[in-house]
Amino acid sequence: MTSHNSIFNLFTIGIGPSSSHTVGPMKAARRFLLEARGHKVFSRAARVSIELFGSLAFTGKGHGTDNAILLGLQGEIPSEIDPDSIESTLQDIRANRHIRLLGEKPVPFSEKGDMIFHFKETLPYHPNGMRFSLYDTRNKLLYSDIYYSVGGGAIVSEQEAMAETPAIETDEAPFPFSTAAELLELGRKHGLSIHEIVLENEKCWQDEDTIRERLFDIWQAMQDCVKRGLHSEGILPGGLKVQRRAPGVYQRLIANPENSLKDPLTIIDWVNLYALAVNEENAAGGRVVTAPTNGAAGIIPAVMHYYARLTPNPDQEGILRFLLTAGAIGILYKKNASISGAEVGCQGEVGVACSMAAGGLVAALDGSNDEIEHAAEIGMEHNLGLTCDPVGGLVQIPCIERNAMGAVKAINAARMAMQSTGAHKVSLDQVIATMRQTGQDMKTHYKETSLGGLAVNVIEC
Repeated sequence: MTSHNSIFNLFTIGIGPSSSHTVGPMKAARRFLLEARGHKVFSRAARVSIELFGSLAFTGKGHGTDNAILLGLQGEIPSEIDPDSIESTLQDIRANRHIRLLGEKPVPFSEKGDMIFHFKETLPYHPNGMRFSLYDTRNKLLYSDIYYSVGGGAIVSEQEAMAETPAIETDEAPFPFSTAAELLELGRKHGLSIHEIVLENEKCWQDEDTIRERLFDIWQAMQDCVKRGLHSEGILPGGLKVQRRAPGVYQRLIANPENSLKDPLTIIDWVNLYALAVNEENAAGGRVVTAPTNGAAGIIPAVMHYYARLTPNPDQEGILRFLLTAGAIGILYKKNASISGAEVGCQGEVGVACSMAAGGLVAALDGSNDEIEHAAEIGMEHNLGLTCDPVGGLVQIPCIERNAMGAVKAINAARMAMQSTGAHKVSLDQVIATMRQTGQDMKTHYKETSLGGLAVNVIEC
């Protein structure tokens, strides 16, 4: 069992291009059918309809929401699906105008009539809302439910969303925390580092060997993603004709290794490369790790590669410290603000990932809890107000470069925190509260709708 407050709800293996618009909807579609089966109506289904609202309607096509839902209805799971099989599966559905619900029950399916985009309507709980409905042979409604994709691939049903107290884990963690101040106090009181606190909490739901294995699996998936991105050439899908840059940058760097002796900032080129590689893979629908979202999936892997390859004396324990600590910071944002671009803009995705990576790097480098908190604060403070305005509704411009910038910013934040005297005026809790309020004040146009910012000022070609 995994807790709602587990770091493994922040780090999940799935496919691109978006955790909230691809991974979440795929999960929701499958869950809807499983719940319909539980209500004893699945076997009578003769038609399924899908309605998308808010940000899912505005940027769903560009983010692959329609494709993800079709795959989810067929019973596919984001963490298990073979990315190479996706195109043929979708072609089969569209060519035959039939879909096999949960991979076993074929029903007619017309995208034009059975998938509806509501551009002028938003459901009450969250901008990423969707309604699924099943009908019988007489077109009588059998079962319907609403789901929300709340960021990072997480979903909640309407009933869960509207409940005063959402479903929470049954086991009480030994070191519960809701704020950074509480987290720091726990460390002082018990003489524990942040990563040790998180590890003890995670042990409520699984044993330590399993936790370590899962964390190393996440790290391996990140490394695999970077490797694929370094060697995959071509044009990214979607119509913007964005050329993959990572392979070319990689070839130039390895062709001139002596450049690092003349220009120490070559290190930044490598960090940029790692982030570009991940986010180009994400944009192409490849396998990535939400960290904490797909749109910001390149920042933490890039900074972890920096630690593992470009700092003195890295080790496996440092990798664990990084992920456990970054996870703690992500939990604070998820509890007290948001990690959804549709809710608070890109400050909730790239900003949070930058903050998580900054704190995680300090932990990997054996920094103190106070230095971790300071680095995480710096990482967000200088991303406040960051808008989510993807051109053409695609997770490409400015998203790919934005991850590279966020990774470099995270490294700088960590270095600044570890070079400071320890005193700083703005706390992590204060910056999280500010991010939440800034997101509430931000116009909807700048929250993953492609109705403002670069999305309307850049001519699509």
